[in-house]
Amino acid sequence: MTFSQHLVLWLHVAFVIFTIGPVTLAVMSTPRYIRKRDAQIVRYLSRITVVFTVATLGVLVAGLFLAQMLGKAAKPWVIVSATLFVVALLLLLLIVRDQRKAIRAIEGLTDGARTADGDPHEEQPEPVPAQQGTAQVATVERGRIAMTGGVVGLIWLVILVLMVWNA
Repeated sequence: MTFSQHLVLWLHVAFVIFTIGPVTLAVMSTPRYIRKRDAQIVRYLSRITVVFTVATLGVLVAGLFLAQMLGKAAKPWVIVSATLFVVALLLLLLIVRDQRKAIRAIEGLTDGARTADGDPHEEQPEPVPAQQGTAQVATVERGRIAMTGGVVGLIWLVILVLMVWNA
């Protein structure tokens, strides 16, 4: 390998380490804080997911550039890896959508929990059906984020196996 190929390889690996790890951690942590109904942390995790989802494009670009430099861009394992990567990115976009829905649902519960004068510590009236539906939406989103995050994690693992196996 030439120096420029090594440089692109290290850039690719650095992108993997510094983007895939944080986005996976943010996605996998989200359901816990939805269950705790902590909108502030879920909002923070959603921002992390968005930023690092965009940053993971560097992994794809550097990987395709390296494959082109090495003359392996037409190999089936590179094409499969790139396709799986695009699928993972699309799933991450669905996760961001679900995180935002969960934030709105949690904030709806918080707003609905206040009494007429706004004191959250007073005894609460019975929840209205709209609030019960909002709680259910947050539960549905939590499950969908956990499931989709697991699929994304498996996709990352398959791509890693393909890279190591064929390197």
